[in-house]
Amino acid sequence: MEIKLEENKERRRFLRVPFETNVMVKDLSEGTVLRDLDSKDISMKGIYCFTDSPLEPETPCAVELQLTGTSSELWLRIDGKVVRKDESGMAIVFGSMDLDAFIHLKNILYYNSGDPDRIDEEIVKYQLNFDSAS
Repeated sequence: MEIKLEENKERRRFLRVPFETNVMVKDLSEGTVLRDLDSKDISMKGIYCFTDSPLEPETPCAVELQLTGTSSELWLRIDGKVVRKDESGMAIVFGSMDLDAFIHLKNILYYNSGDPDRIDEEIVKYQLNFDSAS
C-alpha cells in the first residue's frame, strides 16, 4: 500500500516540528546521492535538510530518514521533490510513502509536536489518499 499526499499550493499548512536525524537524499533524475545530511524540521508534508550542495528546485528525489533506538536502526524512504534551496540547505515536499513510513512519520510528529490532535486534523483536512502500490 502506498500513501500519496494530495497536491495543494497553499504554503506551510502543516505543523513543522524540530527533528534532527541523519538523512540521505537521492536525486532520482541524475542518480547522485547526498549522504549524512542533518535535518532541521519535519512535517506530514516535508522536511528541511542542511547541505552545502542542495539539489535544484523541482528535482525528484528519494529521502531516507534514519531512525535509531537503543538496540535497532530503521531507515524510512519517502519520495518527493525539492521545492526550495537556500544558502543553508533545501526543503523537500513529500509525494508518496509506504504505509510503514507513514505510520512512523505520524508517530514522530505525535511525539515531537505535543499536539497529536492537530496532526490527526491535518491528516483528515488535507485528505491523504491511500492507494494500492502497483
